[in-house]
Amino acid sequence: MRTIIDLPDSQIAALRELGERDQVSRAELIRRAVESYIHAHEPSISDDAAFGLWRDRQDVIHGGVAYQRRIRAEWDER
Repeated sequence: MRTIIDLPDSQIAALRELGERDQVSRAELIRRAVESYIHAHEPSISDDAAFGLWRDRQDVIHGGVAYQRRIRAEWDER
């Protein structure tokens, strides 16, 4: 997809120099910069993000094993 952006002359000059040095187009440099920015600003999901997700579920408060048995019993109904 094409898009139009306005860049100051100083950034155009810097992109030209980088492109010549790295032998890549200005468009490729901008694609790389956007990808880097997106990656740096993605929300991180920590290993403990799931803790507490089920705390308000009444059907599992009294024991996860009972919940598992009830859910697995559905398999036998098929």
